[in-house]
Amino acid sequence: MGETRRKLTTIFCADVQDYTRLMGADEEGTLATLKRCREAMGRLIESHGGRVVNTWGDGLIADFPSVVEAVRAAVDTQNELAGFNARRPDDGRMLFRIGINLGDVIVEGDDIYGDGVNIAARLQASAAPGGIVISSTVYDQVRNKVAVGFEFLGPLMVKNVEEGVPSYAVRIGDEAPSAERPAAARPSPALAVTEEARPAPGGQRLFAVLGVIAAVLIGINLLSWQGVFWARFPVLVLAVVAALAWNRDQILFDRKLAALAIVALGIIGINLFTWEGRFWAVWPVLGLAAVVGLRWSMRR
Repeated sequence: MGETRRKLTTIFCADVQDYTRLMGADEEGTLATLKRCREAMGRLIESHGGRVVNTWGDGLIADFPSVVEAVRAAVDTQNELAGFNARRPDDGRMLFRIGINLGDVIVEGDDIYGDGVNIAARLQASAAPGGIVISSTVYDQVRNKVAVGFEFLGPLMVKNVEEGVPSYAVRIGDEAPSAERPAAARPSPALAVTEEARPAPGGQRLFAVLGVIAAVLIGINLLSWQGVFWARFPVLVLAVVAALAWNRDQILFDRKLAALAIVALGIIGINLFTWEGRFWAVWPVLGLAAVVGLRWSMRR
């Protein structure tokens, strides 16, 4: 019923490593985690100008008018999911493999078909858990435009395609993963993110330290009480720091928008703690709201 036509596009294909095992161990928990990860992936795809074409089981296909933005979306996805997985036990991590191809496809309604899609799916299947593999057509477009490294994997055989498709693994961190090596012999590139990007183990240590500091400050204030609760100011600062640390690795919301909201709440807190009958915080909060509105309107 939809019009059939052809177009050149960038195909982004992703699925979960060991999905069957995860479902066997915890069906409801795995489905909830998949939904959460897919929402984060969909948000990042949209923010880079892409469109989710289809989802099935644990898989997802998207297409992008820009090759560069497709690779950036994949890198952002793996980095964001790495922070999420770093807080989970090894056997409960949900690692996606992503394949990206630039090719001519058949468009029918909202779906896309053809060898271009098949190649992207084959590239995805050859990626390391948490990794990205791209075709040479993608590599030629992005090699000098995206701040990542690449490892040539050689030709990849694809069904119904006579010649092998030259492919490259994208190096997200310091390690260079090779596709189709034994899983135990290679680290997940998504987990090779810089130490600043992952919570130190799980971010909980930072929250515990901040909580202890806040308790000590409140204790000192109470033990040296002179009628002024001065500890509320440093405790507010510690609360803002803790919220920003949590925001760094969360995948539920847009992190930049969430950071602005946290800063706004901090400003409101200062206003309330120094209340003199005037809500002056409305002006900086209004400015932050304008920034949020502009960012939201430009996401498309």
